[in-house]
This record gives sequence, C-alpha cells and structure tokens, in this order.
Amino acid sequence: MAENYFGLTDTGRVRDNNEDTFIAQQTPGGLIVACVIDGVGGYHGGEVAAEIARQEVVAQLNRTQGDIITGMTAAFKQASKNIYQRRKEEKELESMACVATLAVVDITSNQFYYAHVGDTRLYLLRDGSLVKITKDHSFVGFLEDSGRLTESAAMNHPKRNEINKALGFDTAIATDESYIETGQSPFLPGDALLLCSDGLTDLVDKEVMTRIVTQPVTLEQKAAQLIDAANRAGGKDNITVVLVQNDKTSQKTVARMPASPVKKKETVNKPDTIISRTNETVTTPQQAPAVADKKSSSWGLVFGLLSLIFLGTTVWFYMQLNAKSNQQATPSDTAAAKQPGAMQVKLQNAINAVKGDTLTLSDTTYKAPILISDSLVIDKDTLFIKTKGNIRLQRDSVYAGPGLILGGACKYLVIEGLQMQDFNTGIALQNTSLELRGVQFINCKQPVNASYLFNNDKRITAKIGRVSYRADSIITVKPNGNK
Repeated sequence: MAENYFGLTDTGRVRDNNEDTFIAQQTPGGLIVACVIDGVGGYHGGEVAAEIARQEVVAQLNRTQGDIITGMTAAFKQASKNIYQRRKEEKELESMACVATLAVVDITSNQFYYAHVGDTRLYLLRDGSLVKITKDHSFVGFLEDSGRLTESAAMNHPKRNEINKALGFDTAIATDESYIETGQSPFLPGDALLLCSDGLTDLVDKEVMTRIVTQPVTLEQKAAQLIDAANRAGGKDNITVVLVQNDKTSQKTVARMPASPVKKKETVNKPDTIISRTNETVTTPQQAPAVADKKSSSWGLVFGLLSLIFLGTTVWFYMQLNAKSNQQATPSDTAAAKQPGAMQVKLQNAINAVKGDTLTLSDTTYKAPILISDSLVIDKDTLFIKTKGNIRLQRDSVYAGPGLILGGACKYLVIEGLQMQDFNTGIALQNTSLELRGVQFINCKQPVNASYLFNNDKRITAKIGRVSYRADSIITVKPNGNK
C-alpha cells in the first residue's frame, strides 16, 4: 500500500453487516482513485448495490484516458443503470441503491477531481483547516449547508438519513445533468482529502475530525482513530474513511523587499467617477457657467408655464371622466371580493403557526377540495409540506390569482403529494428554491411561475439551473433503520 492513500471500513457497534465499501488504489496511468460507497436497502440489498458500484467505478476509471470528470460521471451513470436493472430482476433487491463520493487525484499536476451523489462526503484539508467540498443531497443537508441548521442540530435531526438522490433509485440520472455533483480543484503539496460515509459524520463533528487528521501520524493511524471516534460515540452505522495525501514538499512563498520604491498612483474620486493620474495628461471638463444667459432663461419660463397649463387641463379632464364612470356604475358591475372559506383560513393559520420545518396535512382534517379564494402565502424561511391522503387545493370560480405565493422570507420549500386544480397559476415564487415531490397540477394553465429579481444597477453573478422534472414520480428516501 502506498503511503499517500489509505482506506478503512468498519461494521460499527450496532449493525451485524457492512453495507459500506471503498476504493483506494492507483490506475494504470498513475492516478489515485479514492471512493466511499454506502449501500441502501436492508440487510442484503445495500451490500449488493455498493459492490456493483465499486466494480463499475474501478473498471471505468482504469480505461479512462480522456476527460477525467467525463469518465467519473460515466461510471456513476452505468453503475446506477446496473443497480436499477438488478432491482427489477430480483424482488428481494427491489429497494436497494447506494450513495457514493468519488475523487480522482493527479499528484503530478496537483489537481483533484470529484463526483458525488447522496450524503457521503468529501473534505479538503489545507493549512490545518478541514473544508467540506460536497453538498449532502438531502433536506437536512440543505438546511446545514445553507446555515439554517448548525452542525450539531443536523447531526441530531430525526430526518438526517433521508436523501433525495442515489445510484439505482430510478433512471433520472441518465437525463438530469445536475443529478451528479462534480468539480475539480488544486491539490497542493501538503493538502489532504478525507472521504467518508455518514457513519462518521453523524457521530463525529468537524472539530474532532480536524484534530485527528492534522496529527503527525500515518494515514493508516488517522483512519483508525476516525473510526474509533465514531464507535466511541455509539457506532450506530457502518463507518468508512479514505484518506489521500499530497506528500510533495510544500512550497512556501518568501516575502522580498522591492528593489526600489514604487510611487503610488494619485487618485481623485468624484461621484460615479474614479480618475487615476500617473504620467498621462488628464483633461478635465470645462466648468459650466454659473448663470445662464437671459434669452435662454426667458424661453425656459414660457415653456414651463405652458407645461403647467397642459398638465392642469389633463388632470381636470381625467377627474371629470372618472366621476362620470362612477355615476354610471351599478352595484352589479362591481364584484365584491369573496372572503376565504373556513378551511382555507385554517390551512393558512397552520402554515403561519408551524413549529420547526415540517407541516403534515391529513385528509381527515382538511377535507378535499379546499376552495381557494385568495392566495395562500408561505413566508417561512424553510418548509417541508407533506400530505397524507388526498389533499386538493381548488380555485374558487371568482378568483383569478395564484394558489400559493412564496413570500420574500421563503428561501426553500418542499411540497409532497399535494393536488392543485383549476388555477391560472398554481405556485408563484421569486428567488426561492422549490422542490416538488409527486405534486399534481389539474387543469392549471401555468403550474409554476418563477421569477428572479436583481438590482438593476449592479453587476450580477448568478447560476440559474435548468428545471428537471419527471411525470408521475415521488422521490424515494432511505428507509428508516436501513441506512
């Protein structure tokens, strides 16, 4: 085993089988392949899915000669396809899948590349700091990555093991370009990578992991200490770690005094203007005269008077026309706004009063359909709306607005299983992340209207992804107790 990479897996103290596996080896071309794979699907299925993925990753990367990230994504897609096909062929494996984090390291070029699906993780250690590179593809992971949950709260969240992406769940990975998270980064002398399963990160916080991986000991000793820390914290799941070290000598930059003083540029700041003066000639605009000539002033006065007369005439004309319209209008011409019904008010109050980040709606409490005569507003930072049974929002015949409006405070909304019927616009949102799981839009002219607001006088940097969706599908989550 080379000294700059090492992998280790352990069953833990609760499980009696290990659904984790890993890769820590070199390709024929000299690249280091590091991968942690965590199986999903019960006693036998998780192990099968993880092994299928391991074999496909090794085979694909051993023959990859071109773009590395293309080879990594091809391996994940083929592994997902193989797992999915095996699920269809064997009924006892119908719930199996796996999550995986893969890194390919080019020590010669000081670069690493990664591909990731699920909630295994990749960390980069540089200058004594451990930085999380990948994002957890889960609801709780989003809350933690966006700063809405602390690391401790996420580790203890009851839904921390639910994921929304995995290899072998379905065929979406083949067409959804955003399904696999990929990237590359410099891997400098002295840097290290840590790949691990959630059996470590659910029980050991980043501070403890950092303390272990920054010790001046071998990678094998660090891996053993990480697994020991998880076992001492309960060992509730399988634990797997892979470490890679760039063991080349660090190049430190030495500060030097300049050979001669450098003359600072003189700057003159004016509103909306910064002028830099060096040896170039700068021409300043000629100042405008303080007083305009009398002829120009006279014409300006005449023009201003005519404008005031025209404006006054226009306002008078408008007031007369408006008054006439009001006199001719009858009560039947103006429809009174209909007040929301009792069930809509009850639902809006439940949204406003929800504690935590999850609201569960049951058809025993909310009888379908719930007539909507004014938009339901969601103004909570993060909310997961789950339905039990048949919950349907239906537009009242006198109402023409959206069924749901996501307010300015709402940053992330997940809706599962809801039905929306007859709306001109089902859901209206601005600058908000929206995830739909098995939501049905019935006779809605525009199911979702998403808009983005930016400062119109600023330069904007943004990444707006392509919307991906599937018909008649519900995102699968890890079975509780099987992950």
